[in-house]
This record gives sequence, structure tokens and C-alpha cells, in this order.
Amino acid sequence: MAVKQQVLALGVALAAISLTACSPSPGAGKTDASVPAPSADAVTTNTTPYAMADFATVRKFDAHVHANDRDTSLLQQARADNFEVLSINVDYPDFPSLQDQHAIAVAQAKQDPAHFHWATTFSMKGYGSEGWLQQVSTGLDRDIAEGARAVKVWKNIGMVEKDEQGRAIMLDDPGLAPVAEHVRALGVPLIAHQGEPYNCWLPLDKMTTNNDREYFAKHPQYHMFLHPEQPSHADLMAVRDRFVAAHPQLRVIGAHMASLEYDVDVLAGFLDRFPNATVDLAARMSQVQYQSNADRTKVRDFFIRYQDRLLYGTDLTQSPGADTAQFKAETHAVWQSDWRYLATDETQHIDVLAADVAGLALPRTVIDKVYYGNAAREFKL
Repeated sequence: MAVKQQVLALGVALAAISLTACSPSPGAGKTDASVPAPSADAVTTNTTPYAMADFATVRKFDAHVHANDRDTSLLQQARADNFEVLSINVDYPDFPSLQDQHAIAVAQAKQDPAHFHWATTFSMKGYGSEGWLQQVSTGLDRDIAEGARAVKVWKNIGMVEKDEQGRAIMLDDPGLAPVAEHVRALGVPLIAHQGEPYNCWLPLDKMTTNNDREYFAKHPQYHMFLHPEQPSHADLMAVRDRFVAAHPQLRVIGAHMASLEYDVDVLAGFLDRFPNATVDLAARMSQVQYQSNADRTKVRDFFIRYQDRLLYGTDLTQSPGADTAQFKAETHAVWQSDWRYLATDETQHIDVLAADVAGLALPRTVIDKVYYGNAAREFKL
């Protein structure tokens, strides 16, 4: 399979994982809030960009994957491509049970703690009942003691879970505040996935990527544009922002570019308002590329200005029973495609945009942070 086809195939698979659940079914190097972020012109050290030949030699970290099989193909490819990975457990009904995800993560981290790291999560089952909070706290204590590097909260909070009165349980619900404070006390970040790509709330002809357009055309039940009774994108973002503001000492990682992938200027505003927040790039690279095709300088300057606040990630997901050779090839293709875009000035064809996209050729110092240094800080590697 050609590299271009591999990237498209995996992009469709990632879209299915990321979008189907739209249904109800202080570290060194971090920008201080009182100091303006450096301008693009301020980065003067080692500005020569990397080349494709450097891909294998530069230390890298994928901060958002899902190893949902005991098979170690993802770990094997990570070693081959000089990656460490963070596998994130998620309370998602199409994934293995939380118990199975936990067992897989612990086993693979034990096999290769230098390359495999993991993030835990908790179930919302029984939320509001007596004993729920203690059960969650005890589970998080156990998982952090076993080596979990972070805690994940998923979009089921805000888009799926209901209270006893049938009202949506939102992230800023008072019952979740003790969990947030417990995560803070444990000294690990909270990875927060709230909302969906902005395309989810747009009509098909206004969407920016072909994979979103094709997916929602086939799955109208998940297309929020057709479901005004559900929370709006703005509502979900406002809730998330209130939550982050209410816990200023909690390190928050906004998964999927904090669901603000559609506009780097809007994302910049989020990062400016919340110095305790970083974001990962998982499953949103095509949205960034869409913007850089319109204004490459603006997108490149964004990466340079917020170089301390961005984590490379993909949302690569190894499903149980997946063809191991195909999965490894697709993983390698995605990692190389993203490197070509971020690290070099090479042009490649991006199928989901039906367009050629020029690389950003970010300075090496920026690439080193986005691809490893920021993850080392946030996850205390």
C-alpha cells in the first residue's frame, strides 16, 4: 500500500474512533503566566530544520495512543521509530473493558518501561451514589502507584452521561471537583477530551476535511448539526473553560487540541487564558494543515510561539485482533507523514484535504520540545 493510501486508511480509522462516540452511546520550560510568550522572531537557536533522514535518530514521544490488544505491535513500532508512547485508557464502550485496558497497559509498561507509558481513567457508573467518590479515589491511587502518568476524562462527560433527573452531567458539575483535586494532589496531569471536532456542528458542505464529511454523511445520528437538542460546541467549551479556571493548580492537557483545532488563533486564546494547560495534537493534524494551506506563516508562528505548550500525539489505536503487519505499516506511515509536515519543508499530498500541503519546517528547538521535551516535563519522564 502506498504511503499516501496508508495515511488515508488510518485517517479514516482514527476518524471512526474519534467521532463515533459523538453519539450518546510546573515544569521547566513551561511558559510563565506573567511572561509573554516568545515571538516567532525570538527563536534564534538552532533554527536549521530537520530532514526526513533525521526521523529515526531524534527522540520522540506520541502522547496519545490506545494499545487495546495484548499484542505488542505498537510497542515494537515505537522502538523501531525511536518513539515512546502514552497509551490512554478510556471509558468508551467500543474499547475493551476498563479492566482489560488496565491489564494491557500494566503488562506492556512492565515489558518495556522505557518506551511504553500509560494513563488511567475512571468509570462514571454510580456517579452521585454513596461510595462512588471513594471508589474512584482508591482506584486512582492504585493506578498511579502502578505507574500511570496521567488521568483521562472523556467526552461522555458532557455528551452522554445523565444524572437521576436526566440532565447532562457536565465537567464543571460540583461532584467532579473532588476528583479533579485528587488528581492534582497525586501530581499527575488530567487529560481532558471535551467535545468533538468543530466540523461535527457544521453542515456537510461547510466541513473542512473529507473524512469528517464522509463519516457524518453515513452516520447522521452522530452529526450534532442535526441534533440541536444536544449541547453546542460553544456550550461544551465554556464548561471546560470554567472547569480549568476553577482548578488553577491542576495541570490540564486538552486532548485533540482542546477541541479548538479549527482555528489556531482561538486555541492561542485558550492557552493565554490558562497557563496550567497544554494541548496535544492527536487526530487533528489535517485541521492544522487545512489552516496552513491558507496561511502557512500564521500556523508556523503559532507553533513557535506556543512551543512549550504543545504535545505531539496521533490517536493511533490498536484494536483487538488487528492485522499486526498492516497496523505497524500504517503507524509508521502516520508518524513519518506528521514528521514530514512539522519538521521539514517537503510537500506531500493529504487525501482527506484533497490537497498538497507544504511542511512547516519548524526550528529544531521547537521540534525537540513538541516531540519530546514537553512530554518529558508533563509526564515526569
